[in-house]
Amino acid sequence: MRGAALAALALAALAGGAASARAASGPPVPILTYHHIAAPAPDARLPALWMSPAAFAAHVRALRRAGYRAVTLGRVWDAWNAGRALPRRPVVLSFDDGYADQVRRALPALRRARWPGVLNLALDFLPGMGGRTAVRRLLAAGWEIGSHSLTHADLTALTPTAMRTELAGSRARIRRLFGVPASFFAYPYGHVSPAVVAAVRRAGYLAAATTRMGYATPRDRFRLARVQVSRGLTAADLLRRVRALRPG
Repeated sequence: MRGAALAALALAALAGGAASARAASGPPVPILTYHHIAAPAPDARLPALWMSPAAFAAHVRALRRAGYRAVTLGRVWDAWNAGRALPRRPVVLSFDDGYADQVRRALPALRRARWPGVLNLALDFLPGMGGRTAVRRLLAAGWEIGSHSLTHADLTALTPTAMRTELAGSRARIRRLFGVPASFFAYPYGHVSPAVVAAVRRAGYLAAATTRMGYATPRDRFRLARVQVSRGLTAADLLRRVRALRPG
């Protein structure tokens, strides 16, 4: 029995090693980061985070013409960890916080392309974006919902207990409200530390996204890079940025 058990453990270790090797060789994927899809409000604190609906629609058209196809982060995860297929040029379109204009403007543009988006929802933003009905519209269109914490707090400034509430609490609430796992996290403000990463792991997330510029790779699953998109970035500029950032 003992020999059989050791053999079983060895096989499991080999299988785990093979899975790790497969994940490590997974393709890098650009994750675009958007916020508001609207003209900036007169009192906008960060106008660079506002993009006109026309500019966003141009981004989607340009990406399609260049051969990119939008996928969810969950699909990327499955490709990295289970060897499932991705399009030849995958791209993730992620939207942080939760704004009504993401539903009014981004959703129709992506629906025309038959593309999903990824909403990183800070739950305190939910009433302003249109409540549960708005999120359900996104889910019905194939979007993925991840967590961006409860209150969009700077996690690096919190006590361990408060951090746990923001991380585990937001994930549990998304599951309760919408029946989805909320397997992925985006760090508010991009602020991250070893203690925050450890807390994200303990909360059960599979991966987490930063504001570091670059492509996401399976080797950095709790510090995934993203491609920041800001006001004034034309479709041609976006394609140049995505191409320039591609590793190797």
